[in-house]
Amino acid sequence: MAKSPEVKLAVFGRAGVGKSALVVRFLTRRFIWEYDPTLGKKHLLLFYGDTENDSHEDLQQRESHMRWGDGFIIVYDITDRGSFEDVAPLRSLLEDVKKPKNVPLVLVGNKCDLDHARQVGTEEGERLAAEMACAFYECSACADEGGAVAEAFHEVCREVRRRKAVQGKARRRSSTTHVKQAINKMLTKISS
Repeated sequence: MAKSPEVKLAVFGRAGVGKSALVVRFLTRRFIWEYDPTLGKKHLLLFYGDTENDSHEDLQQRESHMRWGDGFIIVYDITDRGSFEDVAPLRSLLEDVKKPKNVPLVLVGNKCDLDHARQVGTEEGERLAAEMACAFYECSACADEGGAVAEAFHEVCREVRRRKAVQGKARRRSSTTHVKQAINKMLTKISS
């Protein structure tokens, strides 16, 4: 059985949207009310960072983590319109840092257990995800009914692995072409 390629995931979003809670839910299948916010940095090649502070140093660190990651989860809080409005600029930065564009990405609207305080409609999240050409999940790290948290993480991993497989095939074709060209050149020289 072939070993699955390693996937480095980075989770971004404004402070307080639930990045840590989503990572903990994914890793432990539990919601932990009090936890170490660096927990995700110690497991499964995960990184998560806040996007609220735009100091030069924070921007450089965020760009560094974007270069490091293979796949990305951008999280907003459905009860915080500002966190939703942070998504598009974050996606633009991600595309500037990760070339070529169209990186493996999932958009997650978190805290749907707080529907009574909703500021961002499901349709808005779906529309933005369609514009960004990525999968969209609305979930709750607290309740996680239906397993949407794990599905969001698995979806971005599947997309990263799909793209790595396609790139691997393209590289193999490319090296085969180079070998054929080299052999043809040698045969041409020999026959001349």
